Amino acid sequence: MKIVKYNKIAVLFLTLAALVACSNDDQVGESQLDYNQPTKTALDNWIGINYLNPYNINVQYKWNQNTVDNSRYLFPPLVSSVQPALEIVQKIWLDSYKTIGGADFVKKIAPREIVLIGGVNLNSVGTRTLGLAEGGQRVTLFETDYIDKTNRANIKEFIHTIQHEYIHILNQNKPFDEKAWAAITPVGYTADWYNYTIPSSNELGFITSYARSNINEDFAETASVILISSKAEYAAFLNNIISDSAYFALIAKEALVVKYFKDAFDMDFYTLRDEAEKNTNAVIN
Repeated sequence: MKIVKYNKIAVLFLTLAALVACSNDDQVGESQLDYNQPTKTALDNWIGINYLNPYNINVQYKWNQNTVDNSRYLFPPLVSSVQPALEIVQKIWLDSYKTIGGADFVKKIAPREIVLIGGVNLNSVGTRTLGLAEGGQRVTLFETDYIDKTNRANIKEFIHTIQHEYIHILNQNKPFDEKAWAAITPVGYTADWYNYTIPSSNELGFITSYARSNINEDFAETASVILISSKAEYAAFLNNIISDSAYFALIAKEALVVKYFKDAFDMDFYTLRDEAEKNTNAVIN
């Protein structure tokens, strides 16, 4: 009995010794994990200086399948397209809000990430998705590779996206008066908005056909279209409206947008519009 007992002790000792040896081998062996930080490029440093440091906004321009719809044919932007696109966004959107809303306005209320996509996000019905706002934390901008600084219409369409998506983020922070808005055009909203021309939608009191999606998109479209238009351009648009009811509906919606910015953020919406126009001219000229 004593021999068996001693043999068990010996076996246990050898087993423990082997485990300790294995543990020591693991400690002295080289780790398979790569802890090296990727080398920052000049573009990465520029993004840090102009977006991350002042506004706490990260910009993602390298491919990450977790931030895009993998059922679509999408691809990252050309590296050469990234800074020009971000300079436009910075000048027309960030600088305008910074000047009128205050240095910390966008820093406090902003998407924490901007994702840039190079190509077109085409939908099955033939429409294009120009941008997405996800939970107020991320804004995705498409068609980055097709920006043309010499083309005013092209710049307005591109900046329309970020202006529109940012309005959604502002609304998530402080809601607008949905009841008052819905009462202006109680009919006309439709999921098939893409089947209607913009002029026909205008004559029903909607600033674009997409505005007919729902009242949230209507508010964002109304505010963003005015922001990308000069005072003279928007006045000309209103003067071309034939229907009196549509004209007054658009005027009423504009008034609610102006009131929202003043009440929610103590900001003069028309001054913001003028600043955006000035900065748009600076980008194009």
